[in-house]
Amino acid sequence: MIVLLRLIAWLLAAAVTFATLAPPSLRPHSSFGQNGEHALAFILVGFAFGVAYAQRRLAVSAIAVVMVGLLELLQFWAPGRHARLEDFLVDALAACVGIALSAAHAWAMTRYRENPDAITGEDPAE
Repeated sequence: MIVLLRLIAWLLAAAVTFATLAPPSLRPHSSFGQNGEHALAFILVGFAFGVAYAQRRLAVSAIAVVMVGLLELLQFWAPGRHARLEDFLVDALAACVGIALSAAHAWAMTRYRENPDAITGEDPAE
């Protein structure tokens, strides 16, 4: 299962890399706007990597920020693309939020496994 999760994480990273460096005409567009698209993409990537590498979330967060910076810098050499500090900040924050969401998800699932009735709030003695 962990191999599948890691494969999905790397495929998402590859898709985001393509969308970041490809000419604007090949990039998908949505109604979320530029910052919304960036945030959604990097939250998903961050969550996927946070789940796939759960034992190394702090290192994954640091690597994510560095890789987001690298992607922004690579846009200087991509025709029709531009590197912006705002994009870096949105993308890096969104990746870290995704990783934090994966940690919250893991915490909730651990609590649920320990006591399945904790979600409903029912006392097992009732």
